[in-house]
Amino acid sequence: MAEIDSAIAATFRKPFAEQVAAFRLRLGNLQPTVRWDDISHAQHDRAFMVAGALKADLLADLAEAVDKAISQGTTLEQFQRDFRGIVEKHGWHGWTGEGTAKGEAWRTRVIYRTNIATSYAAGRRAQLVAGNFKYWVYRHGGSLEPRLQHLAWDGIALPPDHPFWMTHAPPNGWGCSCRIFGARNEAGIRRVGGLPGKELPPGWDAVDPRTGAQVGIDKGWGYAPGASAVDEIAALRRKLDVLPEQPAIDLIQNWVQSEVFASWFAAPKGSWPLARVSADDAAKIGSRQTTASLSAESALKQARNHPDLTPADYALAQSAITNATQTVQQDARRLIFIQEVEGAPGYVLVVKAVVEEGELFVVSFRRMSRDEGRRDQDIRNLLRKGE
Repeated sequence: MAEIDSAIAATFRKPFAEQVAAFRLRLGNLQPTVRWDDISHAQHDRAFMVAGALKADLLADLAEAVDKAISQGTTLEQFQRDFRGIVEKHGWHGWTGEGTAKGEAWRTRVIYRTNIATSYAAGRRAQLVAGNFKYWVYRHGGSLEPRLQHLAWDGIALPPDHPFWMTHAPPNGWGCSCRIFGARNEAGIRRVGGLPGKELPPGWDAVDPRTGAQVGIDKGWGYAPGASAVDEIAALRRKLDVLPEQPAIDLIQNWVQSEVFASWFAAPKGSWPLARVSADDAAKIGSRQTTASLSAESALKQARNHPDLTPADYALAQSAITNATQTVQQDARRLIFIQEVEGAPGYVLVVKAVVEEGELFVVSFRRMSRDEGRRDQDIRNLLRKGE
């Protein structure tokens, strides 16, 4: 049991923007239920329930505790303390597991694991769809006592529209820590641990009459968590400008630091939200938007002109804007942010933001040497004529 908890924690306890969004879609529908299967499959994408919790205020407090666990990445032990406080506050009795330490530990583990794993899966699916990967790769969670069917699916790479993903997208049961990775070609499949050409085992879609789900999948788990909510999760990107500044920055940073951004940067299409500027700075260049995106054209130019920058380095663009030691308005539609970064090795970050056809873009991001002579000349050239 401890080994399963460790696997769950290692796999799922680093929250990301789409995961938080996926869970919060459920908070508008707090669903009183008696049994765990009173709602099923895609209904979970937009409803929050805890079996046996019937009162609205009790459900609201439980939902808040789970939201804390997901959005802050808190531990099972912290959630268990929150759960005990909620039970005592509301005088909740009759819940399954009540009365023994073992029963309480089991029940809280189920609530914690299930919500974290399904919200992770829903958010991850939104990332995979946004990344436009050619293949999705099933990876086993690595438990020491694997379920044989889950192990048999390990490494299989299939197109996103293959029917396998509508029933076998993990988690595929209580405590399952399997995951999906995206790949664009055979080399990418191998890079994430997949096996190009591996075929589905015979009878993979056969239904077990005891569970009503495909063989190897627990009762109630034969669906794709988040599949019905992908568009709503993705729509959160389009709402960045109406969010308060810091929550918007946090969301953008999560996206830029994800492996999906790295995949997008390798073959960019459209644009990617990269950083948030202040409303005052946006107004200086006539922008109604405060979210500055990196276009596919600029991403390709960046890759050519600044090959020293890795995709992970682009998360630093926000720091250059927020902590700029110098902000220069180059003309009516261009701002340049310059940040001198202390410490060794020291360097200077430079971000250029431009308004084009009513939209705000980062058209240049670079890291300069701290050698004063060379740096000052580079900055003078940049201010005089741009890149």
